[in-house]
Amino acid sequence: MLEPVRIILFTGKGGVGKTTVAAATALHAAANGARTLVLSTDPAHSLADVFDAELDTRPRELAPRLWGQQLDAQERMEESWGEIRDYLVEVFDWAGVNSIEAEELAVFPGLDEIFALSDIRRFARSDRWDVILVDCAPTAETIRFLSLPDILSWYMDRVFPVSRKVNRVVGPVLSKVTSLPVASDNVFSATRRFYEQLDGVKELLADNRRSTVRLVVNPERMVIAEARRTYTYLSLFGYRVDAVIANRLLPDVVADPWFDRWKQLHAEHLRTIEEAFAPVPVLRAELASDELVGFDALADFASKLFGDLDPAAVLYDDEPMSLDRGPDEFVLTVHLPFADHDDLEVGRCRDELFVRVGPYRRALLLPDSIRHRPVTSAALRDGRLRVTFADAGGATKRAARR
Repeated sequence: MLEPVRIILFTGKGGVGKTTVAAATALHAAANGARTLVLSTDPAHSLADVFDAELDTRPRELAPRLWGQQLDAQERMEESWGEIRDYLVEVFDWAGVNSIEAEELAVFPGLDEIFALSDIRRFARSDRWDVILVDCAPTAETIRFLSLPDILSWYMDRVFPVSRKVNRVVGPVLSKVTSLPVASDNVFSATRRFYEQLDGVKELLADNRRSTVRLVVNPERMVIAEARRTYTYLSLFGYRVDAVIANRLLPDVVADPWFDRWKQLHAEHLRTIEEAFAPVPVLRAELASDELVGFDALADFASKLFGDLDPAAVLYDDEPMSLDRGPDEFVLTVHLPFADHDDLEVGRCRDELFVRVGPYRRALLLPDSIRHRPVTSAALRDGRLRVTFADAGGATKRAARR
C-alpha cells in the first residue's frame, strides 16, 4: 500500500522569508530521497526568484527528485470559471458597466486560492510525489485560502440547491418581464463542477497525520503578534501547526557594539516565541550574510535549519479538535491558542455550532453523537474552548444534584 503524500504549508507575514524556508525545505526533502513538489500560491512569483530558475504553470523538474510550479490564476480561470464569468459579464453589461470593467469584476478576489486548492488535491491523488510543499501568500490570504473549503461547502449544501430551485421557477417568468440575464442550467452546472474540483480538499488538509502548517516569523513584536493570531485562526478551522521557524536571528559572530541592542531584542523576542508557542517546536535560522538565492545557498540554509531532523516529518502532534465522553456528557474541545473572551463568540443552531474568533467564523457540523444533545456549558480556558453537551437524563441528574 502506498504511503499517503505528506503536505506542508508555509505561511507568515509578508517579508519574513517564508518562500526561502519553503524552497530550502523542498530541496532538503528531495536530497533525503523524497520525490518533492514545491508550489506557490503567492502571485508575487518569488519562488522562481529564490531558486534562480524558471517555473512553469505545470510541475517542472529543478533537481533530482525536486519539481516546482508557479500557479497561473488566469490560465486556471479560463479552464474552470469560463461559463460563470461569461454570465457575470452579461449581468454587469446589463447593469451598464463597460466591458473592460465587467471583465475585471467577474473575477473575484480569492479565485487564485481556489485554483491552488484544486491543484493540491489533484497532486495529492497522484502517485508522483511523496512530499508536497506549498508556499502560501501572506497570512491574511492564507487564512482565506484555508477557510474556503468550509465556506464553499456550507454554501453548496444550503444556498446552492435553493438558488437553483428558485431559478427554475422564477427564471422563465423573469425573462419575460425584464432583459436581466437569467442564469441557465449550464451556469449552475459549471458552478457545481467548479465546487467538485475542491471535493475532499478540507479532509485532505485537515488530516493531521499528513498535512500541517509551518509558521515563519522574524524576531519582531508585530510579526509575532500576527503569527499568534494566525495560529488561533488555523486551529479554529482544524489545521495543525507542527513547527514555528524563527528566521533572521542575528548570529553570535556579530560582535560590533552597534548591534548589542538588536541582539538583546532578538533574544527577548525569541524567548517570547518559544514560550508562547510551546510545546510546538521552534526551529532557528540565522540572518544570512548574503542573499539566499540558488541551490547551494538554499541547501546550506536547510542543513543549518533542520540539522538531523527529517524536514518532511510531522514535528508536533496535537489535535485541533477532539470529542470526549464522560458518564453523562460529551465535551467538545477546540484548540484556540491565544484567543481571549473578548474576541470569542459561540452559538448553536440545530446541528451546527458557530464559533467566531476575531473576524473569522466557522460553522462546525456536530457529529451524530451530540447533535441532538443540549449544550450545558461553554468555557475558554488555557487556549481551549470546551463545550459540554448532555443528554436529557444527564442534564436532569445534574439538576437534581444541585
